[in-house]
Amino acid sequence: MTDPHPDPLVDLLQTLDLEELGSAQVSVQPRSLAAAPGVELPDTFAEDVTLFRGSSQKQPHGRVFGGQVLAQGVVASGRTVAGVGDVRRRLHSLHAYFMRPGDDTQPITFSVERMRDGRSFSTRRVHAVQHGHPILSMSTSWQAPDGGLDHQDTAPQVPDPESVPSLAELFAGLDDPRAQHISRRAIELRHVEGNLFAGPPAEQVAEQHVWMRAVGRLPDDPLVHDAVLAYASDYSLLEPVLRRHGLPWTTRGLKMASLDHAMWFHRPARADEWVLYSQESPSAQGGRGLGIGRMFSADGTLVATVAQEGMVRVPE
Repeated sequence: MTDPHPDPLVDLLQTLDLEELGSAQVSVQPRSLAAAPGVELPDTFAEDVTLFRGSSQKQPHGRVFGGQVLAQGVVASGRTVAGVGDVRRRLHSLHAYFMRPGDDTQPITFSVERMRDGRSFSTRRVHAVQHGHPILSMSTSWQAPDGGLDHQDTAPQVPDPESVPSLAELFAGLDDPRAQHISRRAIELRHVEGNLFAGPPAEQVAEQHVWMRAVGRLPDDPLVHDAVLAYASDYSLLEPVLRRHGLPWTTRGLKMASLDHAMWFHRPARADEWVLYSQESPSAQGGRGLGIGRMFSADGTLVATVAQEGMVRVPE
């Protein structure tokens, strides 16, 4: 019998432990090799494609959590980069589009295309597929270690994480399925300005700060830590949109969904140690809201920058 309440960290690591299904070569060429005089045929090309399969985490609303698909896509593409070059290449960016809601009762197949392996960079294209249709399309880029110019913004001054209550602490014991789900997440979140689950914000401002980390020790694998940071990056980035307009998550008729997601990994970090997620929303319009986030380690090192636009619809 499946445990209805598995250990959240074990469940996350199992979700990221994808099964490799095999590889194939896909050729693309014109439908007809005959061309009219003076017309040049387009180039043909072949791509190596590797398939992986991953499980889906159950969610209260029945749709796959977008951060889960991002993280699994990172792992899938990273598996195909392993062994390229003389030293291990690290993820430096991802760009993704959420195309359809995922079904959390079904596994997800990930198709990874090896676009290019250069001397310093590797590029991959990933499609996450369910029921014969893509639910996410993502490009990732990987880089061998390199030197160069180095500077960063200064981390904002906020209360330390130990002085801020976590969502798990606030919602533990509440007899509500959504509250229980939030309290059992594999990522611990601590909202410096207060969360938007219990009620509207105290101030209508378009920024917030969230401390976050995995609830337990993760393996000493950089790919796992980058994947978990991508996973966690999707939890709260659109909240500044709501905060700016004084709206809690419980607003009747509120509909939100991630549309696209970009992330740049600047410096290595552990996802099981405190990371400050500094977030703001510079714009909301046309049923969409934009969130920009910067992740800092506890010592002030800028770890990553994130951007996401989402659908935000509120009834009149």
